[in-house]
Amino acid sequence: MGVHGKASTGPPAFEYEALAARIVFGPGASDRLAGEVDRLGATAALVVASGQRAVGLQQRLGRRCAGTFTEVVQHVPVETAAAARELAAKRGADCLVACGGGSAIGLAKAVALERHLPIVALPTTYAGSEMTSIWGMTAGRRKQTGRDPAVAPAVVLYDPALTATMPARLTASSGMNAVAHCVEGLYGPGANPVAAVLAEEGLARLAVGLRASVRDPTDLDGRGEALLGAHLAGSVLAVAGVAIHHQLCHVLGGSLGLDHADLNAVVLPHAVGFVAGAVPSEMRRVEAALGAEPGDAAGALWDLARSLGAPSSLAEIGMDHAAIGELAEAAAARVSPRPLPASAADLRGLLEAAWAGDRPAPAGGDR
Repeated sequence: MGVHGKASTGPPAFEYEALAARIVFGPGASDRLAGEVDRLGATAALVVASGQRAVGLQQRLGRRCAGTFTEVVQHVPVETAAAARELAAKRGADCLVACGGGSAIGLAKAVALERHLPIVALPTTYAGSEMTSIWGMTAGRRKQTGRDPAVAPAVVLYDPALTATMPARLTASSGMNAVAHCVEGLYGPGANPVAAVLAEEGLARLAVGLRASVRDPTDLDGRGEALLGAHLAGSVLAVAGVAIHHQLCHVLGGSLGLDHADLNAVVLPHAVGFVAGAVPSEMRRVEAALGAEPGDAAGALWDLARSLGAPSSLAEIGMDHAAIGELAEAAAARVSPRPLPASAADLRGLLEAAWAGDRPAPAGGDR
């Protein structure tokens, strides 16, 4: 209550912890890698990256490179994490340089979780992992996630040129992953007014930048706009956390080995359609950022994914329809009740819709 017993109309009380990362953004940012390693006081950096990317980083680092680990695998299997940790110990690494998408940065985090080494991250997709203290590893068919300040990268070098080689399909799906971070940041467990501003701005920049990047992959201005949107999305993810959409994607990805970016592109509109009625003001922000009609946030997200050429259904990305029931049961025990509780039956309906891939219907009535 406000003064004199009146209901308060001011901003809500909130709290969050911002990560103390150093950000270097813009064309040529990756050229500053060696200097940033020196700035950390490190002399033996272990490079975590795939193939030729690792070779290029090794050359840039010169004498500062203690070795390379190139066995980057999606969803970070615990066996891969153990092998990378062993190499870091063997080479006496005092720093990690991770270049790639969420898989490479996630693997570096798995090493840092145990060995507490600072990470310099060079993202090449829009996954957002570089801005968070969230780690994830997969054992068998189950993906486990957690938070630890030790895994948050100390330095992030955002160079739009590093995203220019992404195929249009990956640009689209990875971009929808960042879009999902913005959307879920509006109603995630740590949602707050500051994150909401970043989420709406990030969503608007992603929509413009991703369309430009798919239209012309060499458009570095468009790539830069999308990368800035992804940075904002990662910042939102770091403080607001995830909700039903990402939790469901982790269950599907961990159980079936499906591509995380593709899952985001497919599942997001249907997850939003499910929760929309419970978070009307948050949906109005999504609609404003995307220029959508009132009540059509889920449909606008579906339209954005289609305009980018992202996959439209779980069937398209290889999920067997027969797995829906079992996965719905497994997910029911793991998804958060915020902003809307979901039973196994609810999740089965959501997955059925995502498997078919049709455009979600606009929400009925005034909001």
